Amino acid sequence: MPVTMTRNTIIATRLREVFLDGKWIANTNYQDLLRSIDWQQAIQKVGDLNTIAALTFHINYYLEGLISALKTGRLAISDRYSFDLPDIQTEADWSSLVSGFVDNSETFATLVERMDDSTFDRPFVDEAYGTYWRNIEGVIEHSYYHLGQISLLRKMIAANRP
Repeated sequence: MPVTMTRNTIIATRLREVFLDGKWIANTNYQDLLRSIDWQQAIQKVGDLNTIAALTFHINYYLEGLISALKTGRLAISDRYSFDLPDIQTEADWSSLVSGFVDNSETFATLVERMDDSTFDRPFVDEAYGTYWRNIEGVIEHSYYHLGQISLLRKMIAANRP
């Protein structure tokens, strides 16, 4: 007899795929990709593109804000601060950002996994933002978009190393 998955399980699984352990869509995930990048690669500029560190901070910024929103019902983040990356000057700085990102990824997926099914159809914080379902799906799409950028940046950086 097939097991029917609920929306919370489906979307939590998709979050874990993009952030922690999946290979299905992009043949990688944030955890695997970021842990294969050293701090110097993470901060290396390629033209006028965002750095890998800036993109990592950007997605983590939203994860932290959404975790807070799921716990408090208030959204206290602003797009204008989503690239305000503190200086990364050492491997420890980079490792701290990556570890925080991985921890926030699991926390967010777990909070979604624990949501009651009816919550997905309710407005997220404010009706103007749409439903919980739409916003969480948006997190996945936004995350895959930047995962692709990070993957390409890593390849561009590797191609230009002596």
